[in-house]
Amino acid sequence: MQKQSVIAVGVGVVVVIVATTLVDIALHVAGVYPAMGQPLNDGLALLATSYRLVISVAGAWLTARLAPGQPMKHAMALGYVGTALGLIGLIATWGKGLGPTWYPIALTVLAIPQCWFGGRLYGLSSGRP
Repeated sequence: MQKQSVIAVGVGVVVVIVATTLVDIALHVAGVYPAMGQPLNDGLALLATSYRLVISVAGAWLTARLAPGQPMKHAMALGYVGTALGLIGLIATWGKGLGPTWYPIALTVLAIPQCWFGGRLYGLSSGRP
């Protein structure tokens, strides 16, 4: 993989992680989420899933935009990284009572489709397949 390709995917990963973390912190500070370390209920986990989905689509769009060629391939690479990170999170949190069991599963399963969608949006808006 070219250096520009690694940078495009790396930027996508960093943007998604930083943006979701900042939203998480803001929701904790605003009192929407319980104190750090306390479990989320189903409704709050659905909220977290929703903005993670939007942020991940945007991250995949950005990755495709930064790609030196084959934007969809790069967006999908971000999805594969997201799936791997999701699996790590799923394994690390399994059975710890940090929230609904479905939440880390959903994050893992949604990584590839949301990145496909972000790459597709970029392709449609730019004329680059």
